[in-house]
Amino acid sequence: MKRFVSTLSVAMAVCLTSSAGQQRESPGKLEIQKHPLVLEAPAQPRPQGIDSQKLREEAEELARLAQAVPEQVGQITQGKISKDALEGLKRIEKLSKHLRAELAP
Repeated sequence: MKRFVSTLSVAMAVCLTSSAGQQRESPGKLEIQKHPLVLEAPAQPRPQGIDSQKLREEAEELARLAQAVPEQVGQITQGKISKDALEGLKRIEKLSKHLRAELAP
């Protein structure tokens, strides 16, 4: 009987020691291990194929539209709201955004 109790106590000690050494992973770590991190390659820079003729034409159009703005604002203050003035301002905005995007590094 003594031998049985001592054998049982040794077996329990071995079980407790081995289970104490094992730490259970948290559910979050297990989920992360299931889905490894995959990194994408960095985006390649745009090729420098700038159409200088088209940019020059857009810049000239932008300048013409901008020169007309003071006169149109003067008409608006006199109570004459021109549809062309609003469309011109939208076109100025579109052209300037496009030129900035093409010329920005």
